[in-house]
Amino acid sequence: MNWTELARWAPWGVLACAVVVGPLLLKIPAPYGRYARAGWGPNIPARLGWTVMESVSFTVFPLSFFALSPFASDPRAQWLLVPWLLHYGQRSFVFPLMMKQPRPMPLATMVMAMVFNSLNALGNGAALAPRGPSPSVVLGVLVFAVGFALNLHADAVLRGLRSTPGEYRIPRGGLYRWVSCPNYLGECLEWLGFAMAAGTLAAFAFFVFTVANLLPRAVTHHRWYRERFPDYPRERKVLVPFVL
Repeated sequence: MNWTELARWAPWGVLACAVVVGPLLLKIPAPYGRYARAGWGPNIPARLGWTVMESVSFTVFPLSFFALSPFASDPRAQWLLVPWLLHYGQRSFVFPLMMKQPRPMPLATMVMAMVFNSLNALGNGAALAPRGPSPSVVLGVLVFAVGFALNLHADAVLRGLRSTPGEYRIPRGGLYRWVSCPNYLGECLEWLGFAMAAGTLAAFAFFVFTVANLLPRAVTHHRWYRERFPDYPRERKVLVPFVL
């Protein structure tokens, strides 16, 4: 199988991962952050792990686009690089540096993320095609922008709570008034918006995977907050205000 064929099949692999990962993470939280625990092999510094695994998406996506897309020279396709690189530039090179008191990450977590990110970025980069200013594209860009801003704000609130290792407090402000995990809601909105703007199977597959990956973790966070803090606001939902 050559790279073009692999890129064509990549979205189906991402969807298959979503089917497996979603139910699994409802039972077994991914072992990083507050759920870090023994039994997952050697650990590495969290900042290093985040930078390496997220920079795979930052690098492979444009390489795949310029090497495999028949529209690589078309500006109507090139502009779709911007939201992807904006997210993964922040996630690869800014977010790790701003982490406070991060717990070590299992090497296995980084490796699995690198494999998935390679497959996902390969499929998405190769699939990009010209997209003009249609209603779905304009709305998609707006949804992405809202999600990106929400993600940044929610992460900033969480960083402001941490002063010593292992310390956790109830986050407040912004959408934390209504949901336990507005950072995950923001990321889901980002990739929903990107999928609307790109209009490709690969982009929609990534959105589905994002929900399958983050919704179970949001459920686990919500349960953890309620068990740890007796005064945790009862009106807060898990991920979507007033709904879920």
